[in-house]
Amino acid sequence: MSSVDVSDNPAVNALRGLLDLLAGDAPAEDFGGPAARAREAGADPAEQAVIAEATQTALDIRRILRQSRRREKELAALFDTAGDLAALRNLDAVLRAIVHRARTLLGTDVAYLTMNDPEAGDTFMRVTDGSASAAFQQLRLGMGEGLGGLVAQTARPYATRDYRTDTRFKHTPTIDHGVGEEGLRGILGVPLRIGPRVIGVLYAADRAPRDFGPDAVALLSSLADHAAVAIDNARLLEETRAALVELNAATETARAHSEAMRRAAEVHDRLTELVLRGGDVTEVATEIAALLDGGLVVHDADGLELARVGADPVTPPGQGVAASRASGQAVPVDGTWIYAVLAGPELLGSMALTGRADLTDSDRRLFERAGLVTALLLLLRRSVAEAEDRVRGELLGDLLTGGSTDSLTLRARRLGVNLTRPHAVLVLSCDASRRPRLVAEATRRARALGGLAGLHQGNAVLLTPTDTPGELARVLSAELGAALGAPVTTGAAGPTTDLPAAYDEATRCVRALHTLGRAGEGADLPALGFLGVLLGDRADVRGYVERVLGPVLDYDRRRGTELVRTLDAYYAHGASLARAKDALHVHVNTVVQRLDRVQQLLGDDWNTPARALENQLALRLHRLLGAEGPPAASPGPDR
Repeated sequence: MSSVDVSDNPAVNALRGLLDLLAGDAPAEDFGGPAARAREAGADPAEQAVIAEATQTALDIRRILRQSRRREKELAALFDTAGDLAALRNLDAVLRAIVHRARTLLGTDVAYLTMNDPEAGDTFMRVTDGSASAAFQQLRLGMGEGLGGLVAQTARPYATRDYRTDTRFKHTPTIDHGVGEEGLRGILGVPLRIGPRVIGVLYAADRAPRDFGPDAVALLSSLADHAAVAIDNARLLEETRAALVELNAATETARAHSEAMRRAAEVHDRLTELVLRGGDVTEVATEIAALLDGGLVVHDADGLELARVGADPVTPPGQGVAASRASGQAVPVDGTWIYAVLAGPELLGSMALTGRADLTDSDRRLFERAGLVTALLLLLRRSVAEAEDRVRGELLGDLLTGGSTDSLTLRARRLGVNLTRPHAVLVLSCDASRRPRLVAEATRRARALGGLAGLHQGNAVLLTPTDTPGELARVLSAELGAALGAPVTTGAAGPTTDLPAAYDEATRCVRALHTLGRAGEGADLPALGFLGVLLGDRADVRGYVERVLGPVLDYDRRRGTELVRTLDAYYAHGASLARAKDALHVHVNTVVQRLDRVQQLLGDDWNTPARALENQLALRLHRLLGAEGPPAASPGPDR
């Protein structure tokens, strides 16, 4: 077998050249050389395409390798920084090392660090590296002022290509003078944080405009994280040195702290085990009451008692709950310790510890730790309740639209609902913005009544066994209206086993209440008199309206006139032409002409007592049905 000499192959030589360039970390512009030489050596178009693709791949590999080397260098620098900072004990030395390393890592002209002053409510310049301006080195920034004040206030990093022209920041004469004297343009600032608390801001800045990319922000933020820990450690060390003046006191403090840590670990393990084995709020309350040797009462966010151990009933003080919520700590109120149970900013409930007016710091922390576990249990409880509400809502929708009776009965039985008993259907109406709250309140009432609640076809609906749906509707309208702070109108139907029909009847009842001007009330159709009887019988209401007012309605639809509106105003104002014309904002002759047209369409007896009653009933039903107004048309002679 003869071997093939590829040394003269332009494509092979080009590929070898690309590999050599990669191995030598050549500049990017050199990577076009192999392709050019291959073309000169006579490479055909196919080979040139392969070489072009290989060149692009080589450039991608070169970029990835450079990124990897840069990241490796940055990581090494961060590790070195962590080691340097760990070896430092003097706070000033720590801060100088931080700022110098920030300037070195980002290659900027200046780096500096400001520290927050909680008493003054501002942030002040503490250390600079590369700065030449005395005014700049003595700057103080109010919270929200300049780039640094905004970082200190929001705890978020900010960068600007050119601070002088950047309108995102609140410029002040003092800050602009200091920055201008230093000649700074491009600035990057990141927060120094201990937990959720911002203690200062770390900056890197250039005297020329500069864009700081995500990598620079991430790098300076990583250094800031190391720096914050080092600053806090240095601060703690200084405090410890001051505390060790009295050796005996320090030893006792350490012993007490160790004991508190051991006890906290024990409590943590016991509470964790309790949660993992499915314990509830009462069991947590029992455990904490025994540990703290006091009484404990747990309430939900609405003040409803969830658990009580070894204590009399307690009403959670609103002021105490608000103070605990704001501070994130337990607060004493008249000899009772109150702790707001939170999930982030959301208030889930509160805990009240009685019988321990002299609560120590370690016991207070145990009490607060119990609050965290309670928050977890309440979140789990809410998740379960929300899942159950979804299931109940789906069942409610299926019941109101009809479905397999056996399947629905089985599903209802699993949720504790007995469909063999007649149920009433209540449709609740309120302002659209309050509808989610209305559904939540209706769901709570439904659980207490042994029924179901949820949204159906955009309406809040409650299904419950009751023999007095009208009375229940009146009660719910009053109670839910008070809870929402807005009118709640409730229509009821039943009790019956034909739930879809009952839903339709309850919906008609709500519409009738609104039409009759009784919004905010609750009733069933029998309570609405003859109108309720007519609607409840499910008569052909629309056909009735057409039979009584059909010629007038057709005339309005065809000609765009307002005969129906005029007739309605005439009856509504006691058959007075003068009051009707004022309500319609037309001349009295116009009203007379329109009524003459009505007489032509309905007959000479249109205004006799019997016909007038029918006309008024038909007009009300027309409004109840939500009939659309006449289409737009050119005004006719009767308009």
